[in-house]
Amino acid sequence: MSTTPGTGLGAMIRTWRDRLPPSAAGLPVSRGRRAAGLRREELADLAGVSVDYIVRLEQGRATTPSASVLASLARALQLSTAERDHLYRLARLAAPVDGAISDHPPPGVQRVLARLGDVAVAVFAADWQLVWWNRGWAALLGDPSASPPRLRNFARDRFPVGAGPAHLAMWPVIEADRAATDAAVVSDLRRATGRFPQDSRLAALIGDLNAGNSGFGELWATGEVAAHREDHKTIDHPSVGPVTVDCDVLTEGDSELKIVIMTAVPGSEDETKLRLTAVAGPPATAHN
Repeated sequence: MSTTPGTGLGAMIRTWRDRLPPSAAGLPVSRGRRAAGLRREELADLAGVSVDYIVRLEQGRATTPSASVLASLARALQLSTAERDHLYRLARLAAPVDGAISDHPPPGVQRVLARLGDVAVAVFAADWQLVWWNRGWAALLGDPSASPPRLRNFARDRFPVGAGPAHLAMWPVIEADRAATDAAVVSDLRRATGRFPQDSRLAALIGDLNAGNSGFGELWATGEVAAHREDHKTIDHPSVGPVTVDCDVLTEGDSELKIVIMTAVPGSEDETKLRLTAVAGPPATAHN
């Protein structure tokens, strides 16, 4: 069966890449730049794939990308839900179904994130799976990219099963009320089970934590339902020393994506330290 010219998988990726200005993706725009949209190497970097793979996709030499690659491309290209679903169909894969947890920040959220600059910010899915973070976040807490994607989960870090390093906060973190935060995270997960009752990843996470961490099991047994909205913590940063920050959690619409923003009191020594971490960039990864 022939395909209408310009409508295949490779052509659509090229079309979406050409329409997205680098400024919308938080990338610098140099003078004399000819490309109005993203370059192939920029898309590859944003999506976490090789430039060669982008080339092969656009040329039609790679036609069966995995669901995880498609999800990364959809995020990097800032596709709408309808466009994301079309991308999956072009690759002959089923689009994410309604009722499943989304790892896909919508274009409006992506535009806001791109404008936050070096403010430490990350995006978590409804099950507290880390799906996006910026340079400021990596500079403050350590770069999560060194950890396997499956383990980049805030709840797994809070309630570890067995021995092993943390995967989201590489330096020691002191919280104003750790017990309250633990309870808030568990009650937030229970709330997610009402919104996404058929999601297999959420069910597997809760099953793992219930079976392997007694603290989680005790809190889960209370049946509390709530949302985790804010926190106050001190990060013992290896380069600048202790940095005390406010941690605010904003929830995006029906997807229940959580935008977590770390800020310090304006004019304080902590704000100065926070800026220094952003300027210096992520230090060498170490686990506490």
